[in-house]
Amino acid sequence: MADSAIAVLDIDGTLIDSNYHHALAWYRALRFVGETYPVWQLHRLIGMGGDQILTALDGEDLERRVGDRARERQGEEVDALLAEMAPLPGARDLLVAIKHRGHPLVLASSAQERHVEVFLDKLDARDLVDGWTTSADVESSKPAPDLLQVALKKLGASARASSVMVGDSVWDIKAAKKVGMPAIVVRSGGFGDDELRDAGAVAIYDTPGDLADALDDTALA
Repeated sequence: MADSAIAVLDIDGTLIDSNYHHALAWYRALRFVGETYPVWQLHRLIGMGGDQILTALDGEDLERRVGDRARERQGEEVDALLAEMAPLPGARDLLVAIKHRGHPLVLASSAQERHVEVFLDKLDARDLVDGWTTSADVESSKPAPDLLQVALKKLGASARASSVMVGDSVWDIKAAKKVGMPAIVVRSGGFGDDELRDAGAVAIYDTPGDLADALDDTALA
């Protein structure tokens, strides 16, 4: 493990085309509890964990008033959309390419456990990866670094281990910076290249497949 950088990959939005589904699910969940916010505002926060989104959206009062009910409903709305979520182009190819090069590979997700199980099946990834996380593993999710630290611990590694994050949002990059990981990103998060670079992305690709093709030009060569 010491000889190869550990690859820590986000699932939602990075490997699975799910960001816009999550934005819609949050919109519907908030409407259900009597709150309405523009979908574009919600989309800008996707990539944060569900424990962070409502406070970031409109402060601690919104979180206190509707947080638990909105999260529960959002999970149910995602349940209804799971069949429409599919792997992004080349997602499994990227996992195979990383493992072929001998890198330990862990998937770091703050999604609910039942959703992660579905995503693993969609990617046919259970036998490819060395571990994965869910929202049950941490108290604070991205942009807090906890999820990435737990992902490393799943492999018996520390935050000082050589590692690379692959994500799709500025929240992934911010979390990676807090543990000293370089962050490679794909554009499926819907953020502009300038935003991703300003946040600290070391490289940007259109799809997981494009990253797989260019892997020898990255820290995961």
